[in-house]
Amino acid sequence: MLSRSFLLGVAFGIYLSITSTAAFQYLQARKKRRDSVQYEFQPIQLPRHDVLSGVTGLIGHTPLIRINSLSDMLGVEILGKAEFLNPGGSVKDRVALRMIQDAESKGLLRPHTGSRIFEGTVGSTGISIATIARAKGYNATIIMPDDVAEEKVKALLALGADVERVRPASIVDKKQQLTYISWNLKPVKNLARQRAAQFGQSSQLEQATNDNDTLKRPSIYTSPSSSVIVSTTSHVPVYAGKGSEPNNEPRGFFADQFENRSNFDAHFYETGPEIWRQTNGKLDAFVSGAGTGGTIAGIGHFIKSQKEDVKIVLCDPTGSGLYNKVRHGVMYDPKESEGTKRRHQVDTVVEGIGINRMTNNIELALPIVDDAFRITDAEAVSMSRYLVKHDGLFLGSSSACNLLACIKFVKKMGWKDGQTVVTILDSPLFQGLCLSTFSFPLPHLQQTVTSDIVLVRVIHQKFPMRIDLQYRNEAYLTNAHIPTDVSIVENLLAS
Repeated sequence: MLSRSFLLGVAFGIYLSITSTAAFQYLQARKKRRDSVQYEFQPIQLPRHDVLSGVTGLIGHTPLIRINSLSDMLGVEILGKAEFLNPGGSVKDRVALRMIQDAESKGLLRPHTGSRIFEGTVGSTGISIATIARAKGYNATIIMPDDVAEEKVKALLALGADVERVRPASIVDKKQQLTYISWNLKPVKNLARQRAAQFGQSSQLEQATNDNDTLKRPSIYTSPSSSVIVSTTSHVPVYAGKGSEPNNEPRGFFADQFENRSNFDAHFYETGPEIWRQTNGKLDAFVSGAGTGGTIAGIGHFIKSQKEDVKIVLCDPTGSGLYNKVRHGVMYDPKESEGTKRRHQVDTVVEGIGINRMTNNIELALPIVDDAFRITDAEAVSMSRYLVKHDGLFLGSSSACNLLACIKFVKKMGWKDGQTVVTILDSPLFQGLCLSTFSFPLPHLQQTVTSDIVLVRVIHQKFPMRIDLQYRNEAYLTNAHIPTDVSIVENLLAS
């Protein structure tokens, strides 16, 4: 006969088993309820201040907007980070501010000392640097290719920047009178670096000698973490380490967005967390183009750190080598093959993305990029017009490329169950910064157009502004053999 203690032990074991199972089920149900509350879609909580600290206070915390036409057609959520709402009109505002702030924190820049910031750019970063430099007490010199949209140059001059225009390579097909954008910016970057290094070499300094008749040269400091260069008008060292006496001599600062780690950090610590918070972690893919590589690298690394299976997707314009670098491990484009290589590295009407060389920031991006898509000029033009027609969004070429890559990726994955894809929306065309190179038809003006220039006068209350927009009619794209057909996107969506 079984002992009483044995029976009590069995009963107690059964009791423990039942109670532990019930407790586990309770905890699991509680966790599910907590998670469902945690990931309810809610708008981002923006910082609320009655007064922002100047124009820099307007940078960042941009909203996500749903691209209704694409989302409804695809059965997923296509969301665009509205970076065109930054004061400079692009995501580059974040980068410019971060580069300047980081330089200040390291003692490399001091405001209101007559210092000057130098940068080589195709426009957007230059506009951002010029805007922030003025707000923070610096001068700016922007080195640009001579073929960028004329409106960008005028915007920079209006912001008080000095502009030097150089020809990185011959990029005009004179037979067709077509202007293409070349992303071989090495001469532009090198000249910006040179100008920063020469900043202190005024005519007075060059003539001055010490008692030994030795020419006094300006102090030059090169950042060990990037190719950032700082020079002063004095032979006193620019940076003598922490605790040293501040040197308030005017400085020449080469920001170098392509190699500067601050480019990556701006997106890893700011843009990425904003996107994650805005989507409440319900994110399946992030899509972006790459020029310097900082945006896709910084955002991509942050998102992957939060959710490893989120897909990071690159879009690349015709002629850029990044698509092949991701897909095949080689920075190569078919246009560069023997017998077909053109004189210019990248020929495309798309501005802002695409490159044929490695940068520090692109090297940071490559390990976390899962897929890449090449976008043709015809597709980009079609998407830009599709967005105006169906969504009332008047966006530039890089935004059009981003959204096309979103469509191609969603189609490839077979997604249609409400997955969330986020991309970057930059530089709205209504700012007048892209019209000359990324043509839009202006049918109500065609009857009066007698040259390539159309003067548009905008009156807003007491503030008249005359904006000169370089107008290209349909013949511009026709001569480039680029169709202007919205149905390209419509057919892609319907396929």
